Amino acid sequence: MNGTPPAGGRLAGTFLGRLIFALPLFSFLLCLGGAPLFDVDEGAFSEATREMFERGDFLFTYLNGAPRFDKPIFIYWLQSLGYLVFGASEWAFRLPSALAAIVWSYATWHFARERFGRDAALIALAVASTALGPFAIGRAATADALLNCLLALTLFDVWRHLESGARGPLLRAFLWMGLGALTKGPVALIVPAAVSLLYCASRGEWLRWARMVFNPLGWLLLVAIVAPWYIHAYARHGQDFIDGFIMRHNVQRFSGSLEGHGGSAFYYVLAVPLLLLPWSGLFFMALGKLREAFKDPLQRFLWLWFAFVLGFFSLSGTKLPHYVLYGCTPLFVLAGLQAQGLRRAWPHLLAPMLLFVLFPLLPNIFDALARSTLGDGFYRAQLGRALEVADVRYIALTVGGLVVWGLFVLFPRVPLLAKLGVTAALQAGLLAAVVVPYAGELAQGPIKAAGLKARELGENVVFWRFTTAPSFSVYRQAVTLKGDPQPGQLALTRADRLPADANVDTVFRQGGVVLVRLKP
Repeated sequence: MNGTPPAGGRLAGTFLGRLIFALPLFSFLLCLGGAPLFDVDEGAFSEATREMFERGDFLFTYLNGAPRFDKPIFIYWLQSLGYLVFGASEWAFRLPSALAAIVWSYATWHFARERFGRDAALIALAVASTALGPFAIGRAATADALLNCLLALTLFDVWRHLESGARGPLLRAFLWMGLGALTKGPVALIVPAAVSLLYCASRGEWLRWARMVFNPLGWLLLVAIVAPWYIHAYARHGQDFIDGFIMRHNVQRFSGSLEGHGGSAFYYVLAVPLLLLPWSGLFFMALGKLREAFKDPLQRFLWLWFAFVLGFFSLSGTKLPHYVLYGCTPLFVLAGLQAQGLRRAWPHLLAPMLLFVLFPLLPNIFDALARSTLGDGFYRAQLGRALEVADVRYIALTVGGLVVWGLFVLFPRVPLLAKLGVTAALQAGLLAAVVVPYAGELAQGPIKAAGLKARELGENVVFWRFTTAPSFSVYRQAVTLKGDPQPGQLALTRADRLPADANVDTVFRQGGVVLVRLKP
């Protein structure tokens, strides 16, 4: 598998290869703090971390004063380190995810290089660091990039154990699973156990799987990592912890649609190609060689990894796009293999072209949505600033990006892989430096500004008919409770929910966000 160079020549040792090797740093660190925190998830994780310092309690999380049972503790500890060094900034809260995504990318490269050669590994690295899905979660102040990194490390070491029988990789796999269980719970154990079971079952090696999964030393290591915090959480909150974390945020997420995040059984079948942009064409190439791939033990393992995650979360009642990313790491490696057979660039560049065309049109699309009757009135009000926020810089950079991309891919002497690599890097660069900050200012800018205004005033504030803006508390640097305001008190509310007869003074108003003071 190492003998055939990718289309356009070998990458390893070339200038293009060196640029690809630096892509994770570029994709995940460029303008990391350029957009305000996105609600609900980024705001909730960040505020829960901030409140750890406010309460002086680093063993459990609270959100606006109430226990937060959504996720275990590990990601909050890592965010706390960023907060300690950089303060309450978007950069600080997102840095653990960015670093996890960087490790995730290079771990994928290292695993692929050992088994499929340096060129395939470089393409796998490029996919891991620029595809739309990893790019999004690797720049978000949530637990998902960290969990994906730990799942990848786990299953890479599971394979190393399967191919060599060495004990070291197996014990490392238990280590990564323990940290994963401290990051997001049982899914960190379910995915590796099920994938290894499917692979061993496909070879009739049931006893081998049992010996691996029930390794006493491995379980001792895992329990030593996981048990102290879980025991503390249960001792502290009792049945509330069982009901909140185990039942609601694990069992109910699978058995039902939590917080309205539902979808059909084909949800992830459609999501995967979008999450892999601009590399989706390589995924379809790999899919076309599925039968042949199953003859190779490693490729079988990789496909079973993807298939289990796709099937498991397709059956889940709660569906969110990033769930299927738990099974996309093997696709990065398989995409690297397909680069050797790349012959025509245009089938791979059509979807990215639509994205590059879309970027300059976003302000007009958002403005049209704001003027329509579609969706929620609050978000229409937020989008109402679309043309105002889209300054000359935004238009120049998005149009310029489209022109530069078009000229580059039309140049006939550029190798096909170079065209695809530049497309990916340009997509990541435009998203990180231009499009996401613009979208963030539209969606979250008014909430950030209101929070900073409230912090400046230094008064108590309540959420009044507005319960989905935890980032407001981050920027305000104080816990914000829900309730009806008292005379003279500040309240954050939505413009579409402010009573017409409310006796208030407007302190701040932007988009759909209003900060008011109730008159005596």
